[in-house]
Amino acid sequence: MKKLLALFAAVIFTLSLSLVAFAEEAKAPEAAPAATTEKAPEAKAEKKVKKAKKAKKAKAKKAEEKPAEEKAAPAEAK
Repeated sequence: MKKLLALFAAVIFTLSLSLVAFAEEAKAPEAAPAATTEKAPEAKAEKKVKKAKKAKKAKAKKAEEKPAEEKAAPAEAK
């Protein structure tokens, strides 16, 4: 009788563990989007200054490269 109960218990425990595999996944609740915080005005101004400096450097670099290309063009034409 003990062997039969042990076998029955083993089958029941095995089935109870496998039930989790067939469970339906619950959908996560829709979370409200987090409120965006604006950056401090100083940070915005600082970012503008950096952007202006970067544009100025790019423009200066472009101006330096342009004369070099113009000088090279007549030499190649000969």
